[in-house]
Amino acid sequence: MAVRKSVKKSKTKAKAKSKAASKKVVKLAKKPAAKAKAKPGSNGLPKPSSKPFGQAGKALDGVKILDFTHVQSGPTCTQLLAYMGADVIKVERPGVGDITRTQLRDVKGQDSLYFTMLNANKRSITIDSKHAKGKEILERLIKHCDVLVENFAPGALDRMGLTWDYIHKTNPQMIVASVKGFGPGPYEDCKVYENIAQCAGGAASTTGFREGPPLVTGAQIGDSGTGLHLAWGIVCALYQRTRTGRGQKVLASMQDGVLNLARVKLRDQQRLAHGPLTEYSQYGEGIAFGQATPRAGNDSGGGQPGWILKCKGWETDPDAYIYFITQAPVWGPICDLIGRPEWKTDPEYATPPARLPKLKAIFNTIEEWTMTMTKFEVMEKCNAVDIPVGPILSMKEIGEEQSLRDTGTVVEVDHPGRGKYLTVGNPVKFSDSITEVKRSPLLGEHTEEILTKVLGYSAKELAEIKTSGAITAPEKPAKAA
Repeated sequence: MAVRKSVKKSKTKAKAKSKAASKKVVKLAKKPAAKAKAKPGSNGLPKPSSKPFGQAGKALDGVKILDFTHVQSGPTCTQLLAYMGADVIKVERPGVGDITRTQLRDVKGQDSLYFTMLNANKRSITIDSKHAKGKEILERLIKHCDVLVENFAPGALDRMGLTWDYIHKTNPQMIVASVKGFGPGPYEDCKVYENIAQCAGGAASTTGFREGPPLVTGAQIGDSGTGLHLAWGIVCALYQRTRTGRGQKVLASMQDGVLNLARVKLRDQQRLAHGPLTEYSQYGEGIAFGQATPRAGNDSGGGQPGWILKCKGWETDPDAYIYFITQAPVWGPICDLIGRPEWKTDPEYATPPARLPKLKAIFNTIEEWTMTMTKFEVMEKCNAVDIPVGPILSMKEIGEEQSLRDTGTVVEVDHPGRGKYLTVGNPVKFSDSITEVKRSPLLGEHTEEILTKVLGYSAKELAEIKTSGAITAPEKPAKAA
């Protein structure tokens, strides 16, 4: 019996221990499952700012950009980032700087508009990247910054010792963003400029008139267009870094950038396999299509027939023209305006398919009407009945357009050397990140400020750096008497 009692007691104790243990486990299991109280700014977002819109800082405040760019594509990218609040530190060669400071110079001894209009809101530091002390400064900048942007020729950054492996080891969170002419492939080592990019990206072969040669466009879709693409890529990489904690390489090739903007022509290339491109004027003229997307003059690329027409004064004013689209929903008002109301019901003109073979004659008739008025008078009459038209605006007219000044699209900037000039502001408008356009920096204007306030060099160290020649141009030998 004693044995049985002992076993019974031990079983009872074991059950009690097991029960207590299970309770403990249950308690431990319940803690992580406790539901958090809902708070403002949930889903990983901070609590909404109490500051008024436009006074809570800029979109990219705190982002630090190490800018090795020059000429146009790279500076376009970094200027856009600077407009959004990023601290862009432009690295330049002592005594020389960005080559565009002197290219197309219109005011003697001053930075050219080519430079000032692509480098607003930046700081300039001069560094000799071949100097030992200069390399030390660059290393500190790499550790300090979030993004390095460059548009050197292929391999140039590596030859400077700034390989991806070195940069990633020095700062694993740094994003290295590059503009190149071509992506990886047979042409990746080729040097590329704006017009070459337009030709290689499919824009030139599809621009111009059918009877003439390929043409490049006045808009810098190769350089500035690729800079815009790269800026978008950088912002995406910065966002991804908030989840991964690491940097990455970002590449924007100029050929890719142009093709992205010319995608409708690749669309038309594929449509050719299924028949003629009926919205092209050559279809209406009975001219057969070839194997590649043709040049289409001023035909609209969106499926709505359009053409550039003369307006009053075209004989002496090269910009007295208007773009006129014969959109199907407003065909009736078009007929009324040009004095051809019978076309609304005439089977030869009443439907878009019926009009396609006659587009040239139709636009000639519309032009007889537009030539009786200025382009702005035509615009006023057409807008009143919802007909899509657009005046051909000269750069003089754009520079003088008050509405563009009011929106910050065209901005007047005061420069200490060249005086006041116009530049293009931020093309994207934000309600809570207001862009303030500031003048471009003078060569090396912020060198001491960056060395001391950003990188933490002491006054003594700054003096040593100056003496070393790492941030100044070598003295030119005196001319013989």
